[in-house]
Amino acid sequence: MEGQKKLKASSVLVVGAGGLGCPLLLYLSAAGVGRIGIVDDDVVDESNLQRQVLYTVDDLGQSKAATAKKKLLALNPHIQVDVYQERFLPDNALELVSKYDIVADGTDNFPTRYLVNDACVLSDKINVYASIFRFEGQVSVFNYLNEDGTRGPNYRDIFPDPPPPDLVPNCAEGGVLGVLPGIIGSIQANEVIKVLTGIGEPLSGRLFLFDTA
Repeated sequence: MEGQKKLKASSVLVVGAGGLGCPLLLYLSAAGVGRIGIVDDDVVDESNLQRQVLYTVDDLGQSKAATAKKKLLALNPHIQVDVYQERFLPDNALELVSKYDIVADGTDNFPTRYLVNDACVLSDKINVYASIFRFEGQVSVFNYLNEDGTRGPNYRDIFPDPPPPDLVPNCAEGGVLGVLPGIIGSIQANEVIKVLTGIGEPLSGRLFLFDTA
């Protein structure tokens, strides 16, 4: 019951309502996280449907963030869902991050990933990170607040600089095994819940690697 109360009183900003964001949002809503923010300016495309399980053919052409809100409230009407139909950019990053307890990064490109990380570091927010590519996934908890008041490693501690543009394609360009985002997004949701409830040992200082091949 204490853990459930903590979830109800918590807020999470989810950046990206795509392959990772869909299972992440579903499980955070089902778990009872009291307030969820969704940042995504994209619309549902037919090519998304094999991995973005929140959406159906009836949602084609509709805003992902707005559609996700409708689906999440149908699952759990006792939560608040905030929709930001905009890109996560330097101009709005700090303002968006400041409104929530922690951030969950479900982005699919390096510029936004580094921006999420840097905004969290500057704002002293925990960044629950996940990424996928083809058959592989990663999960970690960055900028975690330790008991002694220090912060755990952040994304730049592992990958100091982004790769050259166009070196690594995103999921739409490089492809991804359809079930992979569901697996990794669920693990990411698990880490968010662990952080919010104080239960278990979050993946701070560790990078979880998953290979389906």
